[in-house]
Amino acid sequence: MTFRVSRRNFVAGGATLLSLSALGTSALAQETRLRLLWWGSQPRADRTNKVSELYKAKNAGTTINGEFLGWADYWPRLATQVAGRNAPDIIQMDYRYIVEYARRGALAPLESYMPSKLQLEDFDPAQIEGGKVDGHLYGISLGANSAATVVNAAAFKEAGIDMPTQKTTWEEFGKIGAEMTKAGKRKGYFGFADGSGVEPALENYLRQRGKALYTADSKIAFGPEEASEWFDMWAKFREAGACVTPDVQALYKDTIDTSPLTVGKAACDYAHSNQFVGYQAMVKDKLALTNYMRITPDSKGGHYRKPSMFFSVSAQSKVMDQAVDYINFFVKNPDAAVILDVERGIPESKAMRDVVATKLDETGKVPLDYVAGLGDLAGPLPPPPPTGAGEGQLILRNIAEQVAFGQLTPSDGGKQLVTEITQILARG
Repeated sequence: MTFRVSRRNFVAGGATLLSLSALGTSALAQETRLRLLWWGSQPRADRTNKVSELYKAKNAGTTINGEFLGWADYWPRLATQVAGRNAPDIIQMDYRYIVEYARRGALAPLESYMPSKLQLEDFDPAQIEGGKVDGHLYGISLGANSAATVVNAAAFKEAGIDMPTQKTTWEEFGKIGAEMTKAGKRKGYFGFADGSGVEPALENYLRQRGKALYTADSKIAFGPEEASEWFDMWAKFREAGACVTPDVQALYKDTIDTSPLTVGKAACDYAHSNQFVGYQAMVKDKLALTNYMRITPDSKGGHYRKPSMFFSVSAQSKVMDQAVDYINFFVKNPDAAVILDVERGIPESKAMRDVVATKLDETGKVPLDYVAGLGDLAGPLPPPPPTGAGEGQLILRNIAEQVAFGQLTPSDGGKQLVTEITQILARG
């Protein structure tokens, strides 16, 4: 999903910001209303709202209005609000969208607030860099995570089948999935969800082959051959009964509560490590985390440690100072860190990691141990995805679904994916 901000609106927005600056800090201090927008599940909303209540208790007179949506609904809503000049003050931003929003003037640069209001001195420098676009800081990382496979450990134990491990290949995973489906311990239950439309899974597959989704100069970094092989692998999984059927997968709406694993249709699904807390909160069975599978037993992993998400400040905000103060509180206050736990990822602040580590329950320790134990599976952080990458993600899912339903062959699907993404990137 892309959005357009006209030059006239952008210039008008800049003039508004200059006018606010001319009023001085006293005028800003009178405005105490903050609006937040984020994507995520109800457990994330509960934690976020508790931190907001804590912030309000320490900042008398502040009003905070928060709203959350599922991933698929979030980006159209945000694009509409930004284009309509009704953007929230604090925006939860993703690594694949930050370049697009920053370059269109939708986000405020934040480096001038360091270190007076943004005290990030104990952050991993690489994670600070991850929030920069063209040399300016537009996003404060809320945690570190990595792509992962969520596994229903109880279901595997029930079926008497060994769970996938760090060494499991995609071919072996297919056999495990087919075996789980065939075991028939649960009605309508499959080995794993269909990951053919999951962008991080495709990226991981490409990185193992020495490829990538995008180049540093905003071009597509893989070809029809790799894309076709990816779709063909998943077609074979469906044929073997290893993964859910297309009609089951089509019900997934990029939310934890609609995941095939959560609704009791699959023993494995694909997520980011920070989402494990949300999954376990919704699933009664004991869950576990493992990596995405290897192409061959000696393949280097395609994982990397990435910012789970950012908090950014809208360039339209009339209360920037207070928005920045809230973000700093979110990532540096010990009481807030305890509330947030690792649901948004492992805290970037070393001091907050130390606080959280002493408070983690068994569920919270799982993603922490997972990210720490990636070993040779982890590689360097790729450059931020270019403008149009968000739309590319939607195209991947759409084409993957067409291939799954037999409307496209894996070969044609691979060609179409590369063609459409190339066209999006060319539009800039």
